Amino acid sequence: MRGVKIQGFGYRGHTWGSSVYRSLPVPGGLLAPSLRSPFNFPRGSLRGSLTKLAYYSTVQHKVARVRSFDHSGKDIDNEPLYEISVQEEITARLHFIKFENTYIETCLDFIKDHLVNTETKVIKATGGGAYKFKDLIEKKLGLKVDKEDVMTCLIKGCNFVLRNIPHEVFAYQKDSDTEFRFQTNHPNIFPYLLVNIGSGVSIVKVESEDKFEWIGGSSIGGGTFWGLGALLTKTKKFDELLQLASKGQHTNVDMLVKDVYGGACQTLGLSGNLIASSFGKSTTADKEFSKEDMAKSLLHMISNDIGQLACLHAKLHNLDKIYFGGFFIRGHPVTMRTITYSINFFSKGEVQALFLRHEGYLGAIGAFLKGAEQDNPNQYSWGENYAGSSGLMSTSPDVSPLQRTRSGTFDMLEMDRLERPLVNLPLLKDPSTYIPDTVDLTDDAMARKYWLTCFEEALDGVAKRAAASQPDSVDAQERAEKFRQKYWNKLQTLRQQPFAYGTLTVRSLLDTREHCLNEFSFPDPYSKVKQKENGIALKCFQSVIESLDSLGWEERQFALVKGLLAGNVFDWGAKAVSDVLESEPQFGFEEAKSKLQGKGRSLLEGPPHKCALIFADNSGIDIILGVFPFVRELLSRGTEVILACNSGPALNDVTYSESLIVTERIAAMDPVIHSALRDEKLLLVQTGSSSPYLVVIEGMGRAIHTNYYAVLRCESLKLAVIKNSWLADRLGGKIFSVIFKYEVPCK
Repeated sequence: MRGVKIQGFGYRGHTWGSSVYRSLPVPGGLLAPSLRSPFNFPRGSLRGSLTKLAYYSTVQHKVARVRSFDHSGKDIDNEPLYEISVQEEITARLHFIKFENTYIETCLDFIKDHLVNTETKVIKATGGGAYKFKDLIEKKLGLKVDKEDVMTCLIKGCNFVLRNIPHEVFAYQKDSDTEFRFQTNHPNIFPYLLVNIGSGVSIVKVESEDKFEWIGGSSIGGGTFWGLGALLTKTKKFDELLQLASKGQHTNVDMLVKDVYGGACQTLGLSGNLIASSFGKSTTADKEFSKEDMAKSLLHMISNDIGQLACLHAKLHNLDKIYFGGFFIRGHPVTMRTITYSINFFSKGEVQALFLRHEGYLGAIGAFLKGAEQDNPNQYSWGENYAGSSGLMSTSPDVSPLQRTRSGTFDMLEMDRLERPLVNLPLLKDPSTYIPDTVDLTDDAMARKYWLTCFEEALDGVAKRAAASQPDSVDAQERAEKFRQKYWNKLQTLRQQPFAYGTLTVRSLLDTREHCLNEFSFPDPYSKVKQKENGIALKCFQSVIESLDSLGWEERQFALVKGLLAGNVFDWGAKAVSDVLESEPQFGFEEAKSKLQGKGRSLLEGPPHKCALIFADNSGIDIILGVFPFVRELLSRGTEVILACNSGPALNDVTYSESLIVTERIAAMDPVIHSALRDEKLLLVQTGSSSPYLVVIEGMGRAIHTNYYAVLRCESLKLAVIKNSWLADRLGGKIFSVIFKYEVPCK
């Protein structure tokens, strides 16, 4: 990922695809069989008035491949550096969909028509509906319903989202500028307390993946609120009851401390506005109370009871993480606010009430995992596909109002299996405190407005380049327009609900754009640009090396740093640069050097490092004329070098497969690189060591938008050129100013 998300080196650009059932008006879900799946069990959760569908599919999507030409006997100066092809690949995707139980017949029709095959014998289900709808399911689908334990499924689902979805957890602060405060995923998610508020309340202590125990609960929960609320207000629907509560004033019904003690409450050390007796005024007031006020009083009464109970159990078991979920929560601001207030009051601010973006799916996810245990889906890392997922408190972007009215579908989550498991970079000083992104756009309104506008203004150009990358495709223009419209809609959602997919950052905006591009089969819009720029830069490599070798040691060190920075100018993701590259085709390495504002410093003055890990940024001039001369200098000093590149395409970033071809061609020209490859002193793979390290993080995305504050256990260099005038102005510099941050860890 841009900004090294430093998990598995966090290479950005995993390729995502579109499901074969993307165009279907999916009616939401319940439980589902596998779709060309190795897993044999349909699975889902039927709880409250909502049913959740969980199913697995294999997804066919396009990937860009590069392959070196055989240049023997040819004029390589007039031949492309490598061949580009677009191929089909299959990957795994998990689908989770919510729908209203009113539409269960429609859902079962969908499952029967599209998901059940001759090998499907069992359908996994959990929740109360697994009993309520058992006969209907078995009759309609001809399958045996295999009921799973609700609590086991909830815990498995909770562990899964905590491990796999960044910014899954948030605290709710109604009266702050940013209502949703997302938490950074901790490498160790255990132990924690899960408070599930359904009809009643269950409190579970979770100590590991498979070790958890029910430690308490209460019969006073969501069912109590719904039942008493219906008696008090004659309102039968849960959501309508919450809507009433959101408009009510509980102090008209509740007796407060100041109503009991008057001014003497201060001598007791109590706030006069605390509730002394829920519904206490109803015993003395000779008047009718409004439905809104009674609903609000009831909500406070039940929330306070649950909050105090949760705090007592957390204190008893020495736990500081309490996650709330269940039908009672369901992402409703009014319930999250009252629970948050209660936890803060009873814990005296020492414990936060934490909520989950996808808490409604926990049971369905857990049922899926139970059904797929033999295939061990937990051995993989999974990532949220922003193109196919509806955000927090927003409806699915893929379902029209007419379809939603007809089917009951209103919320979707899709997760794709990543190519390799994600792990923390061992060189992070403290992975638990690592926050990759420098600026939180959810919190910074001015920055959010700027960057959303920036991505909107660049959208037409990206769509145009996507279509141009596939000149032989008859529908490229049509798909590019669909991409443009989808990403535009995502940006508008984020303008209204910046919290929709967790903490909003420049990185997440880029990831969402990549997901949308891949959704419409544009795996690498900049492939031909990179091919051309890599070829041009390679022709200049030897002259750059000869020029550097002619310099004295000290002068060469400064020239190397200047070359690194000048190469980083060539970033098609920066509008100021893309405008220059489009209008001035002859703009090159020397012209980029003249653009730089300020200068770096000599880095290699001390003893040689044992190993250097370099996260490269752009193709062409950046990696070939900027990074490789620096790599060559390190190798000449006896330093082993690991060069880390993206696993997949993202703008004009160099990919791992492209770097292999580029390195091979450079090795053919340069004996230092050739011998380093032969002796495995230069590796284009990731590795770990306890030896002295130098980590070099290059580029705006990796070193400024993310990782600027990352603290490592070794020497590090974060360098980039500011290619955005707004950002340069905010940092107090000029466009093309240099960021050169060299850090030595404290002993």
